Amino acid sequence: MLAKQDSLNNGWTESQLKNEELERLLNKLRKDTSNINGQLADLRGRYADMDANYAKLRSNSSSEINKLSDDLKKREQRLKEVEEVLRKRDEATNQLKEKLQQALLGFTKNGLTVEIKNGKVYVSLTDKLLFPSGSIVIDEKGKQALTQLANVLKLQPEINIAVEGHTDTQKVNNLGQIKDNWDLSVLRSTSVVRYLTEVEKVESVRMTATGKGEFQPLGPNTTADGRSKNRRIEIVLSPKLDELYDLIKQ
Repeated sequence: MLAKQDSLNNGWTESQLKNEELERLLNKLRKDTSNINGQLADLRGRYADMDANYAKLRSNSSSEINKLSDDLKKREQRLKEVEEVLRKRDEATNQLKEKLQQALLGFTKNGLTVEIKNGKVYVSLTDKLLFPSGSIVIDEKGKQALTQLANVLKLQPEINIAVEGHTDTQKVNNLGQIKDNWDLSVLRSTSVVRYLTEVEKVESVRMTATGKGEFQPLGPNTTADGRSKNRRIEIVLSPKLDELYDLIKQ
């Protein structure tokens, strides 16, 4: 019976040890379960936030897409309007060129040309058509050409007029107040402007006079023919583009 009691005591002790071990495992499981529940709650909260953000983003994206679509339509409309203004400008420029060619036909043999460059009409008159050699005083043949030109310009009030004087590279000598080619080019252009405004009554507000000197040649200054081409007055006619500028500003 003592042996049996010892055996029972040992079994009881082992049972108590196992029970303690099971208690520890149970506590650990309870703690792990609590941690997992906390993590699960946190994940559910994050998921809810993400779902709300996704819904908001989707709503905002739809709004942004609609806004971009509206902006694109407005830009396309403005582009069409700009293209229409440019088409009208080109059409008016071509019509102006034809009118000038007809009006100035009798002067083409004397070195007058009419052409379109960069949306503008260029009327080029060699110096021998307008001025005596080394002079800034317009001769009779030049006045006739400018009168014909003015008759067309007065019927085109929407056209701006720039008069450019050009020279060759030959040095200016013994011309009194005229010191160099800069002076000569500027004074010749202002002579043309004064004739057009004071005699032919073209509106002064439309006119600009500039001197380019020898720095925009058409031909080589090493030959007489090249120098003759370079000595010229260019009258640059450009349509007013107020409508186009207003469209671009919008």
